[in-house]
Amino acid sequence: MTLSDIQCCIIIPTYNNQNTLRRVIDSVLQFADKETIIVVNDGSTDESVYTLASYGLKLMVLNNSENRGKGYSLRRGFLEAIKLGYKNAITIDSDGQHLASDIPVFIEAALRNPGAVLMGSRNMEQEGVPGKSSFGNKFSNFWFKFETGITLPDTQTGYRLYPLEPLKTTKLFTTKFETEIEVIVKLAWKNVPIIPVNINVIYDKKERVSHFRPWRDFTRISILNTWLVILTLLYYLPKRLWIDLRKKGLWKFILHEAIKPEESNMIKAKSIAFGFFMGVLPIWGFQLLIGIPLSIYFKMNKVLFLTAANISIPPMIPFIIFGSYQFGGLFYRNGVQLTSVKDLTLESIHVNFVQYFLGGTLLAVLFGGLSFIISYALLSVLRSNRRND
Repeated sequence: MTLSDIQCCIIIPTYNNQNTLRRVIDSVLQFADKETIIVVNDGSTDESVYTLASYGLKLMVLNNSENRGKGYSLRRGFLEAIKLGYKNAITIDSDGQHLASDIPVFIEAALRNPGAVLMGSRNMEQEGVPGKSSFGNKFSNFWFKFETGITLPDTQTGYRLYPLEPLKTTKLFTTKFETEIEVIVKLAWKNVPIIPVNINVIYDKKERVSHFRPWRDFTRISILNTWLVILTLLYYLPKRLWIDLRKKGLWKFILHEAIKPEESNMIKAKSIAFGFFMGVLPIWGFQLLIGIPLSIYFKMNKVLFLTAANISIPPMIPFIIFGSYQFGGLFYRNGVQLTSVKDLTLESIHVNFVQYFLGGTLLAVLFGGLSFIISYALLSVLRSNRRND
């Protein structure tokens, strides 16, 4: 198996990695015969320029006039690979942490999964992995799953295989380290399969130079994730649900989701309890906006959640608000106290807001807890009887 079998080139972004650059290129050359190795020199100010010049025509070198960022270099490499007619591109970092000997792993996986993004999955628990890298990876994995519904063990790896066809129509806006998050989220939104493959990794403190600036780059990544989460909640999450509905049919979808015989009593009871909790929680207008994504992320039963959350349908709202006031009065009293639902006005809500909000939150917890106990007990009895029949 060779790179030509999957029409794949190699992209190596580099910036001031003179200690490891030659070793990385030499190792990659062992696996690239006629395939192009595209090195994007991101305005290096060390000896990297002379190292690259020594390879002559063995490499295609793209020089950025100044340091523009890893994301910019990757995007430039993608454009060049597309222009050269390649169907896939493997990206590998020049800091020496990745091993070219894993290239056959990508080739084999690409032959089995044509058109998929392959993510080189590192063992982040091994000795020598920097603590900030492990934390950053877990943080990134969490938000990637929230934004796409896909679980990956390593979303920050720079060792990847990209199918180039979907990248032709993917608009990328970032230019730094956060680009590697932006590109896989947007490809996932296009339903491009994203598959992890196990790779080796080396962290040599003496030679490895990292240009990741924790505070600045972490802030950039956080801003990007904030924007991606907004897009997820407003468009891509509803879109995924709508596609599921169209595939299965509305009633079949509802019936299947509600019954789900393979689902445990614990999950069903949690879903009902979470629905009652969100339905009573005093965050009117945001209950489902917050509750639906959380129910999906924590793999709850969406139909049972929505059914229970509808405790806050319009006719019930005044009673829930009044009950929240009264319940809050057991712990906090200030201002004019209400004696009936008829006393509810905007002024009374304003005057007694702390009491109402405290009571509503505690009432939500109470409703959630009681509904969990009751539903779990009923499910245990009913489903047990059904099995016996």
